[in-house]
Amino acid sequence: MLKMSTERARVALNGPTMGTRWSALFYAEPGIDPDPICVALQAAVDEVDGQMSIWKPDSDLMRLNAAPAGDWVAVPSRLGHVLRLGREIGRASGGAFDTGMGDAVMAWGFGPEAAAPDGIRAAMAAPRRPAHEVLEFDGDHMRKAAPIALDLNGIAKGYGVDRLAETLRDHGIDNALVGIDGEMRATGLRPDGTAWTIAVEAPDTERRTSHSILALQDAAVATSGDYRHWVEVQGRRLSHTMDPRRGAPLIAPPASVTVVAGSCAEADAWATALMVLGPERGAALAREQGLDALFLLRENGGSARGVGVGSLFSEKPAAMTPAEGR
Repeated sequence: MLKMSTERARVALNGPTMGTRWSALFYAEPGIDPDPICVALQAAVDEVDGQMSIWKPDSDLMRLNAAPAGDWVAVPSRLGHVLRLGREIGRASGGAFDTGMGDAVMAWGFGPEAAAPDGIRAAMAAPRRPAHEVLEFDGDHMRKAAPIALDLNGIAKGYGVDRLAETLRDHGIDNALVGIDGEMRATGLRPDGTAWTIAVEAPDTERRTSHSILALQDAAVATSGDYRHWVEVQGRRLSHTMDPRRGAPLIAPPASVTVVAGSCAEADAWATALMVLGPERGAALAREQGLDALFLLRENGGSARGVGVGSLFSEKPAAMTPAEGR
């Protein structure tokens, strides 16, 4: 393998998006002006947020949510792409990934408003059809065959990462590591010809530590976990991941599920689906789909036990090593 020149300058860029921050790391010829690249990266994630946010009442997604069932609505191409991908993964996962959980997400306090008991009761009592059965597409228009509140929190962040990678490629940068809040995508290699290294986070609510390290080339990784975003109900901590069958947070999910896929949107959505299904049914579906997935399960005493599926997370993974000190 030919190694690239190591005489390149390290460029690290970042900015705000989706209530957190995006990042981009790459190596460029000395003298490059990073400002136009940073502006383009910020514009890319701003576009995703502007189309897909439930926190922005004027987003294209919220406009679609407000439209009556049965009405055809024009949707931007990127939003349409994500909704189609969500429908595809929703169908493939048997509804475990469901973009139609917006009413439950809002009711339980994971949107812009605080948790509302009346909304929680309504969300749990509402009859539900999964989004992949409700959404219909015709070119750049779509409609809801039945009332449904859409939420893309389980896929939009991953898609934002993909847009960061695409934007760098538009600027001639084919070797980079980009991410949004732990969802990452690696393109190409580092200047010395080695893969990019990415930490799989340990499910620790108190501090950020690494469980293991992945080495990735032209792949994306996303993690769904119960330890960063939660609500506390009657002394019990409940994760932000919704159970589509109940209209409520998962009761006993894995501590986390990490998925490696070709795109970060796919990895993001599949991590959510496998989190919903749990380690047994989730692992079976991951094998059926040919996914690389790592389930971290809490043991007595607070340690995390890993259950891996696929070559990256097998018993003797070629691309994963324990983090130092673990």
